[in-house]
Amino acid sequence: MANMNIEGTLGSMFKGMDGFISSKSVVGEPVYVGDTIIIPLVDVNFGMAAGAFNKQDGNKAAGGIGAKMSPSAVLVVSGGNTRLVNLKNQDAVTKIIDMAPEVVDKVVGLFKKDKTEEEKNVDKAINDVAQSEKSVTE
Repeated sequence: MANMNIEGTLGSMFKGMDGFISSKSVVGEPVYVGDTIIIPLVDVNFGMAAGAFNKQDGNKAAGGIGAKMSPSAVLVVSGGNTRLVNLKNQDAVTKIIDMAPEVVDKVVGLFKKDKTEEEKNVDKAINDVAQSEKSVTE
């Protein structure tokens, strides 16, 4: 009899997750800034527990489910180029590797005219996503 209660409790919890979990839970809605597309990528973690007690048909069952969603990176598609910007805490080597394209861009930028308004808007959008990740984890 206790098995029936656990199965029913777990079944109810899984049915509730159907409406919550989708591919859009992990890959967010794209944000368009001019001809640049910014796609947020999210880590999703779930935990679930259920239990039942049957002391001669007392039939007590309970369950719980929890979820955590946190931004992990953004995918930036602009001018035929795609770049992945990591938002999570990184070790020094990973940061240097991830920053290498940006360092090259900055060096090239020294010899180039000022950024266009669109480039400024893309940088601002990426920084806004990064700041929202910091506020979620703090």
